[in-house]
Amino acid sequence: MTPDLMESGFRAMAEHRRREGSVIAGESVYFGQGVALYVEDITVSFDGFKALNNLSLTIDVGELRCIIGPNGAGKTTMMDCITGKTRPDSGKVFFGSNINLLSLTEPEIAQAGVGRKFQKPTVYEQLSVFENLELALKADRSVRAALFSRLGGEQLDRIAEVLALIHLKDEALRTAGLLSHGQKQWLEIGMLLMQDPKLLLLDEPVAGMTDEETERTAELFLSLEGKHSLVVVEHDMKFVDELTQGRKKVTVLHEGSVLAEGLLKDVQANEKVVEVYLGR
Repeated sequence: MTPDLMESGFRAMAEHRRREGSVIAGESVYFGQGVALYVEDITVSFDGFKALNNLSLTIDVGELRCIIGPNGAGKTTMMDCITGKTRPDSGKVFFGSNINLLSLTEPEIAQAGVGRKFQKPTVYEQLSVFENLELALKADRSVRAALFSRLGGEQLDRIAEVLALIHLKDEALRTAGLLSHGQKQWLEIGMLLMQDPKLLLLDEPVAGMTDEETERTAELFLSLEGKHSLVVVEHDMKFVDELTQGRKKVTVLHEGSVLAEGLLKDVQANEKVVEVYLGR
């Protein structure tokens, strides 16, 4: 494959991950009062159907928050609003206390420090694990420059750190397309981490994973807690239990609003939650 064809093939994904744009030139996010994400009264309607209905939510700096709820509860639409994919009809979304996410484009929001992991992993399958992380590290450059530039010692150390963190140190030279489903999930999370996002949105990250992979993913997320703010949308209640450890807040969405919020044991005992989501 020629360099031109390689660049053309990578351009679509590079666009998806790029961190370019006019965002807040020189302005850093300010986490006043320890709040990383502030969502207030967000409403989104599609052909008269309210996907979100005056949804309000606050995520603290360094917090790991699990979001659960039945299909159609508004979980994906909520993340779409935070990342700029969907513009709400009304409401506010602030990253920290000084960055209005509703005034930014998707690439600008990513550059500001918000990373999103979709359910289906998206990696460069024809490249090695190492090369995937290298390309993510250089996402602010052109694809050609990223492919043919040389890494410095600090960059190599960062890649090595992330490889160990995502349990792929021994797979660094392996072609990404040969990884298991769970390993591809870890690799994409690693690619996000190369950009050092302050807030990570993770959509059903353990779907399709083995029990061992799910356990390792829980370990990974718990290791990120405190260094990043994490919002994990998940249906696997065992995984949610492993993440929350009986002491972290869980939010339940239903019909586009917060139905309940609190410790997992309290949420599971909530009659309304049992009725609409957990089942009797």
